This record gives sequence, C-alpha cells and structure tokens, in this order.
Amino acid sequence: MREILIIEDEEELAQFILLELEYEGFSVTVSNGGREGLKLALDSDWDLILLDIMLPDLNGIEVCRRIRAVKETPIIMVTARDSVLDRVSGLDNGADDYILKPFAIEELLARMRVIFRRLDKEKQFQSHLTFKDLQVDILGRIVKRGDEEIELTKKEYDLLITFIQNINRVLTREVLLEKVWGYDTTVETNIVDVYVGHLRNKLDSSNGEAYIQTIRGMGYVMR
Repeated sequence: MREILIIEDEEELAQFILLELEYEGFSVTVSNGGREGLKLALDSDWDLILLDIMLPDLNGIEVCRRIRAVKETPIIMVTARDSVLDRVSGLDNGADDYILKPFAIEELLARMRVIFRRLDKEKQFQSHLTFKDLQVDILGRIVKRGDEEIELTKKEYDLLITFIQNINRVLTREVLLEKVWGYDTTVETNIVDVYVGHLRNKLDSSNGEAYIQTIRGMGYVMR
C-alpha cells in the first residue's frame, strides 16, 4: 500500500482528496499547516506528497525546498496559483509535477500513476546496491564484503536493504519494524534490536569498523 501525505490547509479539499485516494487503495495522512507538514514529511517515509503552496506559517515552496534538501520523495504541487512564475518556482525547488485547482480527481490520479510508473521502472533496473565495501546483488540476494560472501537470514537481508536504501537517515525502531516485518505486524519493537545485533555481528569487519550506528533515544543509522 502506497503512503501519501497531503499538506493542504483547505480542510474540505483535503478531506475530499483523502477519501478519493483511500477509495483507490492508498494510505493517506493529512496535515493542514506548513511546519507540521514539513515535520511529517521529514520524519516518515512517503511514496508521494501532495503539497499546496498557500499554507499557514510556512509556504509550500519553502516546504518543498526543505524536503528536497534531504529526500527524493516525489512531490506534486496542488495550488490555485497558476502564474508561470509560481509553476517555475515550484519545479525549480524540487516539485515533480504541478496541478491547478480546481481539478478532476481523475487527472490527479493520472499524474500520480505517471510518477509511480517512473519510480517502479527505476527500481526494476536497480539490481545492485553498494555501501563502502559491501555489495548487494538484489536479483541473486547475495551480500558480499569484498570477495567474502555473507550469509544472512531473510529478515537480516531485508533489514540490510532498508539501511542501504536510507544511508545517513536515522530510522526509528517503529519504521524498521513496519518496513521489515510489515505494517500490521504484532511483533514488539525490541525484536528490531535483536536483529540489528545479529546483522552487526555478521557485517562488522575484524578491523572494528561498524556499519550500523545506534542513535540513543532515536534508532539506528547506516553512515
């Protein structure tokens, strides 16, 4: 299920989009303010963000710029401002697309599908991941450090992939639990600590280099 964040201060419109997207099978979260929306955008992983320009306390262009400084999350600007300058500003600050109010929900869904098709195609061609001296063959599910192959369980492998795909990003135990064990899992978050420990034991080299760091009170990061 794709996760969508709507940052829109018109509550009726936000609710309308939310209901339509949920009907289409998306998981949707709504924020009505710029600063709150920015925090949500940075604190969690989203498949796409729908972002209004005219927001209280922090305008959408600035929100977009700050998101893009640290994340590649796709962003569609949703706004009534239709000047060329506004559109250019939004796109130059990192938006992937731009849709004007009022709009038909079918057009918004079509624009979202275009972005998702592009992302899915990019993922399809990403068959190898690397970090320092680690190499991951995604198609073969093979992990190597230099010429040495490292045997991992399925959960350890999924955990490693999650870390490598989020280099320098601190991941909370809750985020790791959702990504590796699933959204509706009944497993407790302390299982994450156990598996991170197992993964560290298999990855960390004899020279003492640690691939995964603990951020006290927050979670873990690979950097």
